Formats: sequence, structure tokens, C-alpha cells
Amino acid sequence: MTYKEILDWMFVQLPMYQNDGSSAFKKDLTNILALSKELDFPEQKFKSIHVGGTNGKGSTSHMLASILQEAGYKVGLYTSPHLKNFTERIRINGVEISEEKVTEFINGNKDFLEQQKMSFFEMTVGLAFDYFASEKVDIAIVEVGLGGRLDSTNSITPEVAVITNIGLDHTQFLGETLPEIAFEKAGIIKKNIPVVIGEEQAAVKSVFIAKAAKEGAPIYFASDTSETYISDMLGDYQIQNSKTAVAAIKILKGYQVSKENIKNGLLNVVKNTNLKGRWQVLQEHPKVICDTAHNKEGLAIVLNQLKKQPFKKLHIVLGFVADKKLETMLPLFPSNASYYFCKPAISRGLSEVVLEANAKKFNLVGKKYSSVKLALKSALLNANQQDIIYVGGSTFVVAEII
Repeated sequence: MTYKEILDWMFVQLPMYQNDGSSAFKKDLTNILALSKELDFPEQKFKSIHVGGTNGKGSTSHMLASILQEAGYKVGLYTSPHLKNFTERIRINGVEISEEKVTEFINGNKDFLEQQKMSFFEMTVGLAFDYFASEKVDIAIVEVGLGGRLDSTNSITPEVAVITNIGLDHTQFLGETLPEIAFEKAGIIKKNIPVVIGEEQAAVKSVFIAKAAKEGAPIYFASDTSETYISDMLGDYQIQNSKTAVAAIKILKGYQVSKENIKNGLLNVVKNTNLKGRWQVLQEHPKVICDTAHNKEGLAIVLNQLKKQPFKKLHIVLGFVADKKLETMLPLFPSNASYYFCKPAISRGLSEVVLEANAKKFNLVGKKYSSVKLALKSALLNANQQDIIYVGGSTFVVAEII
């Protein structure tokens, strides 16, 4: 199969959570363990840092990779979902895996993948681990896909585990309360492996302490430090993410990382890793800002930062996926903005008609559009030079315009 045929096959072979949601979610590690054995246990051939949490795990992963790259190491980076191209998920020193490597892996293992009925995410994790092992990375930063305890990435035994924070997201899979969700996230804490908790949250602190004690894992809370770090990642929420990344680097053993490496790593995250979609300014006059925040906690921070920006009028291009709890997120948005409601172009996308109807309940008024691009086009036509246009609500909304 060609690369395009490979992607088409991967996307339709079994549901992909990115597009289809709950039907693609598997609460079981059987498949990834079977694939690991088939590939001769690639995850045992490289060292890693495992990064989970509700918000900030992607940004923190990129920060860790950038810092270690500045220290001269060959660094693998596995993240999800991708914004534009599938190859974004798997990188070494910021360079995406080649289409040829993807094609070679799937063609070479297709019979097993079909026989085992591997999900899109499982085969992608297997591809990433096989690639990092074959390329002999010095260390890989591995971002959890969903949850932690039963996530396919949890087949690794890392040097350090990181859990950024806990919020109410993916409740249909992880639990309806913060402690229930924390229990799932804490599943990446392993025997004698140090763990960094990004934010000390009263509602879940005891869950992490208990799990760490059970595993004999040293536990650190990054929020205990008063140090702050400057980063090229501009969102206010990156302050805590940078603290979390630095805390993990400081307890990582066997790697030489200087203060200068940390400083330069945080200042060059975008350059070193090609990260996109986090408080990204797409143009000036009018200023267009996009951000992938997509749950209550993440949006609260982003919208608070948005309010601090100087503008004459605020325009918001907004779309969500269908499984989000709108009643917890829409109240966060300002009523004095002009709204452009849209549907991201995936099967999970929430209808713009449904979004507009729900938004009216919270005095958010605007027009509806059948696509993100049409909504942004209208916003650009209506905005003047002193206005700000914010595009967000979902990773998939942002993916369509960057």
C-alpha cells in the first residue's frame, strides 16, 4: 500500500477516537502488549518520560523534549492527536517520522494488526515505539492518549512519570468526579519510579500520595516551587507547565542538563519541536489567536488571558465536539463578543445549529456556519484592525485553520 492508502486503511480499519469518540475507546492493554511482543518489545530498548494529566500534558511534553534537545540528546516525542498531518504524532528532535517509515511499518505488520484487531491508537503507539527503538533515541517523551492506567502508552516503564493536573474531561470513560479521574491518571505511577505532580489540588492530592506510597514511588509537587521560567509559549497556563517540566528534568537521573539548557529549551520550544496551536498568533491587524483548549479548566485560563488583551471588539469563532458538556463551558465565554458558531469537520463534530441554540441560553449571540473556514472568513470580514478574533473550543477547530 502507498502512504495515502496506509492512512486510509488505518483510519477506517477500526474507529479512531479522534473522529469517532467512545466507540474507539478500549479499556484494555491486551492488544498493545501483544503488539509489543510481536515487535520484540521495542519500549524496553529506549528510556522515556511518561506525561499524563487533563490539561497541559502536550505542552509539557514539548517543553521536556526541547530542554533535552538543548542538552544535546537525541529525543523522541510521541503526542496525540495531530493537528494537520499524522506524522506530527511521532518526532525525533522535532523532525516528523517519514511517510516511508509509516508505510514500511504498516505493510510489514499488516497481517498481525488485522488479526489482532488493533485500534488506530494502538497501532500508532506500536509504530512510535518501534521507530524510537530502531533510531536509538537517547530518551523519548511519551504523552498519554486518554486516562493513563489503561492507555496504550502505559506499556512503558519510564525514568520519570508526570501528571500535570486533573480536570473534568472524558468523564464518560474516566469517571464523573475528580478523584475517580485522578485514579485513572495515577495509573502511570509505577514501582520505584519518581512522579511529578504539576498542580497540587486538594481534591485529588491524597489519591496521588496513596498510589505513590503503594508503589514506593518518590512523589514531587511542581507547584511547591516559587521559581518561574520564561518560555516562547505565550499562554498564561504555560507558567505552570514550565514549572512541571523543569521539576521532571531536575529529578531525571543519568542525563546532564544545565541551567542554560533549561533556559534555552524553554525559550525555543516552538523552534525545537514545531509545536502549534497553543496561544498561537496567526496574524496581526486584526489579531487572530487560536488555542486548542477544549475543556472547562483549560478554557477558563485561556479566556481569562483573552480578557487581558487590548482590543476594540472581540470576535469568537467557536466549535466543539459532540461529547463535551456545554453547560460547564459556555458560561465561561463573554456575552459582549460576536460569535461565529461552526462545526469541526469530523464525525464527532457538534452541529453548529445545536451549538447556537445552547449558546443562546447563556446570552452568547452570533451566526452559524457549516464549516470553520467559513466562520473565520466571516469574522475577518467583520473585524477591524483593532479587533481580536479568537478561534477555539476544540483541537479540531484549530486544526482546520493553521
